[in-house]
Amino acid sequence: MTTDHDDSPDNTIGGLTAVELRDLLASGGISAREAADHFLSRIEEHNPRLGSFITVTAERALADADAADQAAVRARTGAQALPPLHGMPLAYKDLWDVEGVPTTFGSAAVPHATAREDSPLVARLRTDGAISLGKTQIPEFGLNCYSENLIAPPARHPVDPSLSPGGSSGGSAAAVAAGLLPVAPGNDGGGSVRIPASACGLVGLKPGLGTVPADLANGRVDRFGAPRFVVSGPLARTAEDAGLLMDSLTGTTGYLAAARRARPASGRALRIGLSRTSPFETHYPISLAPEAEAALQAGIGLLQAAGHRVEEADIRYDNRYADAFQAIWTAGLAEAGLPDEAAPALMELTRSFRARALARSDGDKRDAATVLQKIAGDCRAQWGRYDAVLTPAMAQTPRPIGWYTSHDADFDYELQCRYTPYTSVVNVAGTPAVTVPTLRTDTGLSMGIQLIGANGSEADLLALAAQLMHAANDM
Repeated sequence: MTTDHDDSPDNTIGGLTAVELRDLLASGGISAREAADHFLSRIEEHNPRLGSFITVTAERALADADAADQAAVRARTGAQALPPLHGMPLAYKDLWDVEGVPTTFGSAAVPHATAREDSPLVARLRTDGAISLGKTQIPEFGLNCYSENLIAPPARHPVDPSLSPGGSSGGSAAAVAAGLLPVAPGNDGGGSVRIPASACGLVGLKPGLGTVPADLANGRVDRFGAPRFVVSGPLARTAEDAGLLMDSLTGTTGYLAAARRARPASGRALRIGLSRTSPFETHYPISLAPEAEAALQAGIGLLQAAGHRVEEADIRYDNRYADAFQAIWTAGLAEAGLPDEAAPALMELTRSFRARALARSDGDKRDAATVLQKIAGDCRAQWGRYDAVLTPAMAQTPRPIGWYTSHDADFDYELQCRYTPYTSVVNVAGTPAVTVPTLRTDTGLSMGIQLIGANGSEADLLALAAQLMHAANDM
């Protein structure tokens, strides 16, 4: 964000939340062209340092903004309502198709074909008036918890560019945190919204499977019977901004209102179970860095100050989790139809895990799917004893660029599990979760907590996130 405080339009826009920007775009206080100009200028200035964008579509964005301004004049003249995200600048991970723009999937091993039409989520947000500024940086095929690949510079942390902003929505998170975007959609198959949101000091909401209709394009289970992991959710500087985007992602209303309410709908104190247990503990040495423990303690303090009861929860996980999750997490690499001659162009982790996925029989994958379905049910039952379950967001501070890729595939993967040991199991269970910043370290990095809710609790999670952030700001 800008640090100047003069009255120029750019600095006015730079200090706004996404909700405030939405209101000014709707009223005509700011034009869509002014908003697009501001954020494109920010991208031009800061993207060389941050690597947030793979592709910037400035010319098209400005044309779309001009068209939106003309449509707004006609709508106001005719007393017609504008779409809810009229003129809102957004960008999309380079896993989603945007009509007329190449989709790279973050990989040198596939053609970067120009998309003929929008992905369903992009179409949904375009219908609501959003204007795309480009495509953001991701890991290859969105697999990893860092945003580094072989086709573009890595995404970097806005506070310390030697560090990773996480992944796979790392480019989007860094862009929002640095003021290159007002808010951004991401998708989350093992923590890919919550990880970079936590790293960059943002609110990151992973909805339950099916809450965002576009996420059900391929059904609720894969062909082996495993639960679909990937869902779409917002990365935002405030819970209210996350609620604004959720209203559009779902085509409903109520999420922004819940965040503004800043208390769970029941109005009562919540019973919150605290767990530091990770399902990866049987395979890898999982431990909390002092900063992660401090962020957890700060979160406990904020929850208790808000009147909620936090108690230790005896949460246990099936020791088959790590193997079953990896088998299904990588199964898509065997399903993608990538020709063998393209394999040398893959990153080492992708190449190694693709070879294993191809060698694994369908029967083994069905067995892994069965294990995960059982674990999903067990998780929902254990977590369901509480109104929400509290865990650390990440176990460590943001890791340096190259921290993972300087090792072989297996240790790369182990380091990822040790950094983010609490997120992927929520994807398996299919329930919602939100990460909330609770601590800033002496070096300016953000650390936070994760709150896991029951199916259908996304609005309450946003309300709880807002409650905690307001309480933190008042302290």
